[in-house]
Amino acid sequence: MNALSDHALLMDRIYRWQRRFGIYNATRKYYLLGRDPLLAGLRPVPGGAVLEIGCGTGRNLVKAAGLYPEARFHGIDISQEMLTAAETAVAGAGLHDRIRLARADAAAFDPQLAFGQGSYDRIFISYAVSMIPQWQKVVTEATARLAPGGELHIADFGDMQGLPGWFKRAVTAWLGWHHVTPRADLFDFAAELADAHAGRSEAKRLHRGFSWIAIIRMP
Repeated sequence: MNALSDHALLMDRIYRWQRRFGIYNATRKYYLLGRDPLLAGLRPVPGGAVLEIGCGTGRNLVKAAGLYPEARFHGIDISQEMLTAAETAVAGAGLHDRIRLARADAAAFDPQLAFGQGSYDRIFISYAVSMIPQWQKVVTEATARLAPGGELHIADFGDMQGLPGWFKRAVTAWLGWHHVTPRADLFDFAAELADAHAGRSEAKRLHRGFSWIAIIRMP
């Protein structure tokens, strides 16, 4: 079994019972604190194409579609369990004409094959790089898929440096139990990628470092 299959099976195993008992969306709002600020900052151009990598239950895509009614949205996830939940959410919101979904490995994803879309005005990744073993490859590939003037927005757990040590240790241990590893070098890696593309990067620290938002802007 290859690494892709292993990771897909792990994600399905983690999320299967959470999805079926409605636990995922009910609990994540209390600690995935950077999601809504990320969505508010996307601001795609009218008619723009937006991709979410690691779309999970579809919560972010549905909310983004409401915020930006003139944009088109695509979402990918490696977990079939999550995609099933996302498809239900999209159907329930009546957004099948504006949100398309596909199962894919973000580290080896061709949007042209999946969606007939070669590049994107906005790409976002919300609390997924901390669960993707090849996260640097995923961020690199996402940057390469940006259109001129496009932006990549990433929200995830931060270094929590502004929080008490006991809290950081407890949260880090709890995250590790759920196969989540905060990426301490996310800001540095984003800055290096932006420089390599003659672009700009921005680093936002929220809630005393509990959440980070990294942004790469293409020229």
